[in-house]
Amino acid sequence: MSDELNSRVRADFNRARFKSFINQVFSVLSGQPNNTLLSYDAIKEKLRVGGPMYRGVKTVRLDQVAGSLNRYHEFDRAFLPKEDQLASRWQKVDRAFYEDIHLPPVVLYKVGEVYFVVDGHHRVSVAREQGQEFIEAEVRECATRVNITADIKPEDLEILGAKVDFLERTSLDHLRPDANIKITVPDGFERMLEHIAVHRYFMGKDFKRDISEHEAVEHWYDTVYMPIINIIRESELLRDFPGKTESDLYLWVLDHQHYLYKEQGQPLQSPEDAAKLFIEENE
Repeated sequence: MSDELNSRVRADFNRARFKSFINQVFSVLSGQPNNTLLSYDAIKEKLRVGGPMYRGVKTVRLDQVAGSLNRYHEFDRAFLPKEDQLASRWQKVDRAFYEDIHLPPVVLYKVGEVYFVVDGHHRVSVAREQGQEFIEAEVRECATRVNITADIKPEDLEILGAKVDFLERTSLDHLRPDANIKITVPDGFERMLEHIAVHRYFMGKDFKRDISEHEAVEHWYDTVYMPIINIIRESELLRDFPGKTESDLYLWVLDHQHYLYKEQGQPLQSPEDAAKLFIEENE
């Protein structure tokens, strides 16, 4: 092997390591600690994903590969090497790139829209550093009740985990498949569960019979949640709350209604009236 090629692959690794160092420094200085790869085990625990199902060999976008099964500490979020001890293997893969040697497909787990490397970390790292956009991969897909994307942050997992718990307890994704509740408030899904429980209690009083959990969920979604969401959409109120979601505003509307009822003694309003009053006060 030529000295020129040896020098080239060493220079490639040193450049990749320096980029990783710069990324780490920027992450610390900016206070944005999402420079590490996602841990598959953490995702599996929080989101309770199902076992991997073989999906065959596919062409995968490298920017969707954002996690690792067991080596997430060795590479940063851009799959740059974080440790000098990775040099030998990394440079061997880099040489194969220059010599146009075909390497076997990497092995990936797919969760939502994110891929986690099971085997082939150095191949993914070299491919990204060499400017490739795609890589050949043997894919195994893991079932999940919530979608995740490659830009997910570690702090997002707490809310997504709460969403999984919410869906498991309510089956809303089965009862209303078009429902797509997104919340940025840490305790938002827990508060929604409380709303449904209260709604079920008052349904029982109104209908004078036992109300099943699923019936209460459907009735809450159709007669409380969606009427408020529709008014929020019609008013285009979301434009005044950047970074928030329709479901965040739903929670604020009900909090506002509770405040007026508990603190100021005003009568309870219908969901539509409560939403309209909230919008008027925030215009």
